[in-house]
Amino acid sequence: MKIYLVGGAVRDQLLGLNIKDRDYVVVGATPQQMMDKGFRPIGKDFPVFLHPTTQDEHALARTERKTAKGYHGFAFNTDVSVTLEDDLARRDLTINAMAQDTETGEITDPYNGQQDLKNKVLHHVSDAFAEDPVRILRIARFAARYAHLGFSVHTETNQLMQKMVENGEVDALVAERVWQELRKALNEKTPSEFIKVLRACDALKVLFPEFNQLFGVPQTKKWHPEIDTGIHCMMAMDKAANLGNDTAFAVFNHDLGKGITPKEILPSHKGHEAGGIPLVKAVCERLKVPSQYKRLALIVCRWHLHSHTAYELKASTINKLFNSTGAYQQPAQFEKFLQACQADATGRLGLEFSEYPQAGYLQKCLKAAEKVDIQALLNRGFVGESLGMQITQERIKLIKRIKLSHIFL
Repeated sequence: MKIYLVGGAVRDQLLGLNIKDRDYVVVGATPQQMMDKGFRPIGKDFPVFLHPTTQDEHALARTERKTAKGYHGFAFNTDVSVTLEDDLARRDLTINAMAQDTETGEITDPYNGQQDLKNKVLHHVSDAFAEDPVRILRIARFAARYAHLGFSVHTETNQLMQKMVENGEVDALVAERVWQELRKALNEKTPSEFIKVLRACDALKVLFPEFNQLFGVPQTKKWHPEIDTGIHCMMAMDKAANLGNDTAFAVFNHDLGKGITPKEILPSHKGHEAGGIPLVKAVCERLKVPSQYKRLALIVCRWHLHSHTAYELKASTINKLFNSTGAYQQPAQFEKFLQACQADATGRLGLEFSEYPQAGYLQKCLKAAEKVDIQALLNRGFVGESLGMQITQERIKLIKRIKLSHIFL
């Protein structure tokens, strides 16, 4: 039995990056031998075990054979005769197909992963890459993670991904897995690269058609020097990712309404931000997006222009904004809303390092409005509908004071 550190841990170690997860491959062992040593089995599709002390995952070396379309269509072989090189051959990228002996520290690199690290290319190990459509999303996510280091997708790999799209492999991807990879990619260093890679291999128009149609849609140069809506959204996504707080999905969706013509906007909707609501809902329903992400995406799509024009809004409109975004009940979500708006405002050519004072202004207004003494109103006899109306009036008064203080600054 031999144990090797594999995949991302070896890759990131060679890149000088912090190692987040450690995965191991065990060569020459049976499931019973693993359990005899205290390892706990957890794998469903193939044998994976947790180390009795560290809880790190240890998988038996395996090969796989394609049996049907999609990423579930595989048969696995974990016989003790499977070699380390056999196991590494099934991996997606050469930089992920390296192993390190846990005893000697020696690195096994049968597919020139170290050279590709030096060349900063994401290159597939073999044509077996084409058997798993999830790998298209993973490549795009790795591009988003390492673009700031100079990495790019190898031409041959992009061509192979194009063929996979043409053959309909991505059509077999299930919604949950697409969402999982999208969520991870949007929180990488440069999520715009995720979009670029998918667009280059024609997968974007299949997986995210609502976003794909934003490219080529012109913007007003006065407000958007980058002109193209798709480019702006990618810049804003990068901003959101680096601001943190997991708001990049909301930014991903915030301008979808600009991709539809005025004739397509429902009569009940006014402006591109409201016109985008049905598209945001469609994306979230198709990808089975968790409710908290969907809620924030809808709020940002509908109300981000109100945040940008905060200084111009009436006190009553600001109070309406707070009510509509749930600011009084969920101030943490409102903070995310403001960060998404900041990403939108600064994700533009020449404005990347600008401030976004509207966020601080709206936070001051919110803190002021929250000081309404509801118990005092109850003591004065306000109940039911009259109580709600009085609370609104008091909140508007307090917001007006903040407005006046800013006017005379």
